[in-house]
Amino acid sequence: MIDRALVLPHLVAKLAETHGDDIAMEDVDGRSITRRELHETVLGWADALRRVGVQPGDHVVTMLPNSFEAFFVWLALTWLRATEVPVNNMYRGQMLQYLVDNSDAATVVISERFVPQLAEVMGDLPKVQTVVVPDATAAPAFSCRVVTGEELFAGAQPATDLDGPDAWDIAAIIYTSGTTGPSKGVLMPWGTLLAFTTIVPDDLVAPGEGFYAMYPAFHVSGKAMMYMSCKLRARMVIREQFSLQNFWDDVRNYNITGAGLVGAMAPFLLSLPETPDDANTPLQRVMMGPIVAEVEQFKKRFGVEVGTGYGMTEIGAPFVSDGYDLANGESCGKFRPGWAGYDVRIVDEHDQPVGVEEVGELIVRTDEPWVLNSGYYGMPEATATAWRNGWFHTGDGFRVDAEGNYYFVDRMKDAIRRRGENISSFEVEALVIQHPNVAECAAIGVPSEYSEDEVKVCVVLHAEVQLTGVELVTWLEPRMAKFMIPRYVEFVDGLPKTEATMRTQKVKLRDNAINDNTWDREAR
Repeated sequence: MIDRALVLPHLVAKLAETHGDDIAMEDVDGRSITRRELHETVLGWADALRRVGVQPGDHVVTMLPNSFEAFFVWLALTWLRATEVPVNNMYRGQMLQYLVDNSDAATVVISERFVPQLAEVMGDLPKVQTVVVPDATAAPAFSCRVVTGEELFAGAQPATDLDGPDAWDIAAIIYTSGTTGPSKGVLMPWGTLLAFTTIVPDDLVAPGEGFYAMYPAFHVSGKAMMYMSCKLRARMVIREQFSLQNFWDDVRNYNITGAGLVGAMAPFLLSLPETPDDANTPLQRVMMGPIVAEVEQFKKRFGVEVGTGYGMTEIGAPFVSDGYDLANGESCGKFRPGWAGYDVRIVDEHDQPVGVEEVGELIVRTDEPWVLNSGYYGMPEATATAWRNGWFHTGDGFRVDAEGNYYFVDRMKDAIRRRGENISSFEVEALVIQHPNVAECAAIGVPSEYSEDEVKVCVVLHAEVQLTGVELVTWLEPRMAKFMIPRYVEFVDGLPKTEATMRTQKVKLRDNAINDNTWDREAR
């Protein structure tokens, strides 16, 4: 049973009573807000959004920078028992249109800087009835109702009549990369988010200390960071996005003692020129995922302890290291007993367990209800496929050693992970194939020198036409999120296919991923 008081909006309310004068959040532009002010502001936003028509059960798309306001809107919607659908701010064109339409949202709350992206597809969004632009003074020229900040907050007061969410309510619909189809909206209950917060050691950040939050609020990572900061009573220090140039200045200026590093962040920090005071900073403890091969070098150089774990939007986090005691530089930790009652297996294609050190798919279930996802919104077939035989199938390849250390091996599903972003190869291919000169395309992940992947596309052209890598990327830039744009392009005569099903054999493309015919966008 999940204690309702631990559901984030209620936890925020409780902290406003017990530690109201403590700083809840700061940003690197100098703003700060106390726990009391945070709760009152959220309830003010709830009243404002209710006044413009948001009702319980509504889906509301948000497109906001990583900022105080992104968290205000999210929590306000949860008090209204409406559901936020946060959108990656880099989305545009077909991907943005698909997500907004697929989510059945009638209301969009968007920052003025992202309005041009919405304007590109607004004509193809018949379900959208209201667009709220809180930081705009002049309304964009949309055919639907547009609400600017002045109208939004006119007469609004902190709501006093809202009961707020329960653990089984949906905290947000988070879209995650599709593999054999478009991105899927994960129905994520509050219990899933709570599970993320329980993998961090209790001493990661002490009450009042700075907890560095560089992850966007449209990701589960950004939402989990806020949840963790509240549970630990830490100050959440917000920067809109990771900045290698500003990382250590932020750590020193805001007395940041704990941080989370994902993807290429740790290798980027190690790539900085060494200085005598690298270890002379407030930073003491880091949760890192995945662990980098140079983790011992990282710990020594920067004078920090490092822990790790594994999680995904659909399941929370079933594996974690023993505090900061790492088994080695590869494992993502051991199975963690206790709440949330996880049960895990590594299985073959028939859901039969594989042996120690054998690679199979990780599948998960829990004793505690509402810890795992409630399915994919509007996709009953995808939900049934993932939830077969009473287990949730992650699509991730794992192995476990004789000591019980788990190792993420690869994505058994056809997705690409670049700089902390999950990228659907299906969606990359769907956009590339729209170029009039392209007959066929396969997108694959290529190992990056900074860990994780880079995106490569293997392209087959129509007969008697020409295209260069520069021309293709230039064509893609206004149509594709920046993080999805391929680094590598190779033009090929044909793609290797299976005989029976004619599916592209991407394993063969990966075997010879970088060759003399591969164009590198970063080397041009």
